Amino acid sequence: MRRATVEDVHRVASGMPHVTRVDGGARKAVYQVGGKSFVFFRTPRPDAFDPLTGERFDDVIVIWVPSEADKAAFVQDDSPFFTTAHFDGHLSVLVRECRLGEIGVDELTEIVQDAWLSRASKRRSDLWLADHRT
Repeated sequence: MRRATVEDVHRVASGMPHVTRVDGGARKAVYQVGGKSFVFFRTPRPDAFDPLTGERFDDVIVIWVPSEADKAAFVQDDSPFFTTAHFDGHLSVLVRECRLGEIGVDELTEIVQDAWLSRASKRRSDLWLADHRT
């Protein structure tokens, strides 16, 4: 199992069909399908910080998820994924770039593909799924 990297996030997100990359705050990447974000690299915010130092995390990635149940499963104990009160009711999870290596590239690929599927139009999702069914 190869461990996931930030480069893998960019590679998988940009490799999905009909994706555009725009620069968000501080020129951080935002990946969109049909004008809807599905992965974005977030600027430091007061809701995600080191509890020991109070320093804001500067390496947070936001990834959409298909459902609240998926979100709850992602943020289980010992998971690199987390959420904050700012994202209550939002179908996304957060992960720090420095913790991506805790998952494999295959798992990351599936997570990013699911994020794309959760935001793409039904037609685009159906076409992609028809081409990628195993």
